[in-house]
Amino acid sequence: MPKHPRPTALAALTLGVALAAAPLTAAQAAPADEPVEAGITVPRVEGLASDFALGVDVSSVLSLEESGVVFRDDDGAPADLFTVLADHGVTDVRVRVWNDPFDAEGRGYGGGNVGVERAVEIGERATAAGLGVAVDFHYSDFWADPAKQKAPKAWAGMDATETAAAVGDFTRDALTKFVDAGVDVKLVQVGNETNGGVAGVTGWPEMAAVFSAGSAAVREVIPDALVAVHVTNPERPGHYAAYAAELAANDVDYDVFASSYYPFWHGTTENLTTVLRQVADTYDKKVMVAETSWVRTLDDADGHPDVIDSAEDAEAYPISVQGQATALRDVIQAVADVGDAGIGAYYWEPAWLPVGSPDRLAQNRVLWERDGSGWATSFAGEYDPEDAGEYFGGSAWDNQSLFDVDGTPLESLRTFAYVRTGAVAPREVTGVDTVRIAVTAGDELTLPERVTVRFSDGTSEESAVIWEAAPDLSQPGAYEIAGTTADGYAALAVVTVSAENLLRNPGFEDADVSMWAVEGPVSLRATDDPRTGERSAHFFAAEAMSFTLEQRVDDLPAGRYVAAGALQGGAFGDGTATIELISDADTAAAPFAAGGWRVWSEPRTDEIEIAMGESLTVRVSADLPAGAWGTIDDLALERVGDAAPAPEEPAPGEPTPGPTPSEPTPTAPAPTPGAPTPSATPSPTQTAPGGLAATGTSVPFGLAAAGLLALAAGAGLILRHRRR
Repeated sequence: MPKHPRPTALAALTLGVALAAAPLTAAQAAPADEPVEAGITVPRVEGLASDFALGVDVSSVLSLEESGVVFRDDDGAPADLFTVLADHGVTDVRVRVWNDPFDAEGRGYGGGNVGVERAVEIGERATAAGLGVAVDFHYSDFWADPAKQKAPKAWAGMDATETAAAVGDFTRDALTKFVDAGVDVKLVQVGNETNGGVAGVTGWPEMAAVFSAGSAAVREVIPDALVAVHVTNPERPGHYAAYAAELAANDVDYDVFASSYYPFWHGTTENLTTVLRQVADTYDKKVMVAETSWVRTLDDADGHPDVIDSAEDAEAYPISVQGQATALRDVIQAVADVGDAGIGAYYWEPAWLPVGSPDRLAQNRVLWERDGSGWATSFAGEYDPEDAGEYFGGSAWDNQSLFDVDGTPLESLRTFAYVRTGAVAPREVTGVDTVRIAVTAGDELTLPERVTVRFSDGTSEESAVIWEAAPDLSQPGAYEIAGTTADGYAALAVVTVSAENLLRNPGFEDADVSMWAVEGPVSLRATDDPRTGERSAHFFAAEAMSFTLEQRVDDLPAGRYVAAGALQGGAFGDGTATIELISDADTAAAPFAAGGWRVWSEPRTDEIEIAMGESLTVRVSADLPAGAWGTIDDLALERVGDAAPAPEEPAPGEPTPGPTPSEPTPTAPAPTPGAPTPSATPSPTQTAPGGLAATGTSVPFGLAAAGLLALAAGAGLILRHRRR
């Protein structure tokens, strides 16, 4: 099947009739009785209101164009992005707004450098193409998300009351500029993914004051615009219900409860419908999805790592153009299933294309720095040193675009039109689900006799499979076993073999946590960002704090042991977190690294040897500044080998091994004068998605300097605005 299927001639003709004289708008005619023929299959969304917002966020567009990106129509001719969007069924455009995304010398922080003036320009172009506009205030100078809600530089040091007043003034002034420019603002977000804070403010009375100040400004300047509060993590049990209850208890005036929903992070669409409907029915609010997306390829297109870069991270749908269409269609259906209260869904950054191919990485880096066309520039480090300051670079989202790398629309972009008409393509196999099995070393492996085969129309079937011989699974590691279905399609089983974990409830999945001793503010069995399973140990430092989390295991057999664990988090500053393995006679420790959201640090301690019947304690300890956050998961105590044999005693009269009288005792070589002193502590090992090491290398201007940097710097994982 073609990697990027195009509509057939008949599909193009049918759509030409259906979409004829003007771009699709919210007030479309009733859909045809029969779906159109196309290159992808998209079942019609049932119950889709005529004014349902089918939107996209293209906030990076100005910087991309400044870096030379050209958008095209279906024939490959250069075209205005907003006209192309309208021609493919998009009805609305969302644009983020940062307060001051520039340093003192006027150099942009990246991500489009979207201050008020540039946001207004995007709004003008969207309005000219007949598209409605949703304004997304972050109330920050750069990315705001659940992991960070930093106050703008100009608001630093303000208390909550002063911040609320500043929010009101900023919102009022910014929206006035939108109105003066003739932008058709339909909706305004007073914050972005404000799970636990907004504009540097935390705590519900204070957060409510900020939301209310923003809302009042919207009501004053654009009375007809909807006011939205934007949160995320719909998969967390009770999270949305509790959040909506706080909004109500604090009398926040808003119209729309908006949610992010990414299928690779946020659970099922059925659950999404359930939690949104609960808010809509309980509090008489409208609901929407403010952000969603899906991957079409695992190929990197600009030399900068992508957020989703492995098949294991994206198993809900096929990694393909068809997969994008199905994922987007399912999200739209999930919101429509809420009923009249479901008002829209927006795809996040479908046009964030590469500014150049990976073999032009040095030039790409120059453009990202100059134009802000990547997720962050090095200049953002002054404002966000622990995220953007370390992981700046290009687009981490290009493999989720709805455009090909040359700017031509993929057929998945036309999903916005197809959800109203329906579309059918020849039924084809889109993939075979990977089988994933976890076993302990020494256990017998049983592979399934059947696998799930998925088709382009969204259906699936079970098929018999024949597996190749399994490799030796006696040692811990990840092993792949190939197979073939009855119809000749390739199947794959990934078997993860682990050493026996001697800890009880190591991932906090079980209700009984009595085996864990905790001192300090750590929440066990939290649903926040687990590495595996559904639970974790979560911490957030509202003020400077320390904690310990430990488990003692008694009566162990003699041998050599190690401890291991996983932590993701951020804002550690000079704080530390460590995993320790402790015996009666020895301690081995390894530091965790706080690399950001979902960047898992997975250290292992050195070995400790014990005798028969002794005990070991696995301990996680941390000393953290205010604002630090993170989760701990998958702690382990493993026996890695037998005790070392005792050295043999020399026979009577046998000389003891050692230097002869004529030999000098070996000594360490003296350091060379002026040479750097080697570090006594190795750098902590940090595992990021895709196994890419993070760097903190700054990028200078100039192609020559960038070329040297391309050779010297390691690849840094960029989590666009998290992210989260």
